[in-house]
Amino acid sequence: MAGLDAKTGKGHHEFGLLKDELPRELEMFKGRLSPRFFEMRKKIISFIKEDILPEMDTYARQKAQLEKEAEHSTLAPEPPILKVCREKARARGLMNFFLPEVCKLTVLEYSPIAEILGTVPLANYAMNCSAPDTGNMEVLERYGTPEQKRQWLEPLLEGKIRSAFAMTEPGVASSDATNICSTITRDGSDYIINGHKWYISGAIRPECKVFIFLGRNSFEGPIHRQHSMMIVPKDLPGIKILRPLAVFGHEHDHAEIIFDNVRVPAANMLLGEGKGFEIAQGRLGPGRIHHCMRTIGVAEAALDSILFRVQGRHAFGSVLAKKDTIRQQIAEARLDITKSRLLCYMAACEADDKGFKAARTAISMTKVDAPRMCLALLDNAIQIHGAHGISQDSHLSDLFANIRTLRVADGPDIVHLNTIAKEELKRKPTTLGMTVSGINTNIEKYGKFKHHKPIIGKRGAMISRL
Repeated sequence: MAGLDAKTGKGHHEFGLLKDELPRELEMFKGRLSPRFFEMRKKIISFIKEDILPEMDTYARQKAQLEKEAEHSTLAPEPPILKVCREKARARGLMNFFLPEVCKLTVLEYSPIAEILGTVPLANYAMNCSAPDTGNMEVLERYGTPEQKRQWLEPLLEGKIRSAFAMTEPGVASSDATNICSTITRDGSDYIINGHKWYISGAIRPECKVFIFLGRNSFEGPIHRQHSMMIVPKDLPGIKILRPLAVFGHEHDHAEIIFDNVRVPAANMLLGEGKGFEIAQGRLGPGRIHHCMRTIGVAEAALDSILFRVQGRHAFGSVLAKKDTIRQQIAEARLDITKSRLLCYMAACEADDKGFKAARTAISMTKVDAPRMCLALLDNAIQIHGAHGISQDSHLSDLFANIRTLRVADGPDIVHLNTIAKEELKRKPTTLGMTVSGINTNIEKYGKFKHHKPIIGKRGAMISRL
């Protein structure tokens, strides 16, 4: 990183959110923050400054070299420096910090820490807090048998292996998970798996050794009891990775995979047949809000890039920072980040007080809002940077691609908007609503529409009687 001292990680300016003061929006929640939160936040900031920032250039160099030497960039192993960083995280007691059992923080308390990790991805990797492993580890921790935990959870927690979550399918609208067509069929002491998956993140990387696989074990009975989840080792016969899939034209380690008569021991079933949706809801709630927390950190990084650019760039007779249009965009960015952060904190508080299931509407709200907000801010940052903003010398284009992808991952916007709308539509019509909406009394007075019989639902009929 430019401007950083190679030994101390200190630069000419403070690095983003690595400051002693809390985000302003968190001040009103101080009564909900424990002494441990302040202790752990300080500990993580020290870890990043002392152990991570000085190694970021090394990580980038090693990664580029390994990708150059590999048959394909997605087949490159992890840079060796990452193992060093993991050991340093372990020594500080920061490995697997996303797990409540490890961090011993509330969802709200984890939020501003996740924002920091969103600005420094290498710290997130070093602390073993990266998706999809985080969600898979939570599944194994919550639903795995002792043997499943020994075989798969323990090496995942130690950072010795990686994993992938095999859910999305190309032939159906997977945003409606009841459409999932992959089959899980019992055959004696095994299950036979058949399916076609794609955009399975992390599946190609050499460190990935296991999938959590969602498939259909029945086509009868209640629709939400027809799916199951299984632990599927990546090296089983019948698993074929067809190709790496691209994001905006650039191939990543998202895989398209065929599962052809893959025989899996029955002992690899998670929780039991028909429990797939129950597990999925437990997995996705924390993952979605963690994504939002990190996204807010990315938004802060984008705003920081704008502030850096406009104070050293001149055009049309003055520094950009003095242009009214630039100042308006900076102010709008701060407004948008503040609103998104407060919404995320509200969702976190609901999750703490009522559980993730009860907080699903609030989580859907922040899952829609945070990526939208960040994407718009990144777009403005690119515009302000001009050609530099889309070049390989800037991180802005990579961040834009990542955040745009997030609007599809863990449920596209429309799915979450539908969740929000359904909750709103549970409310009964009110006198206030009727008064503000207003009624044209001439319709009834002249009676020219009495012959019209609209086909409407129950709720619409109730409204029409007001």
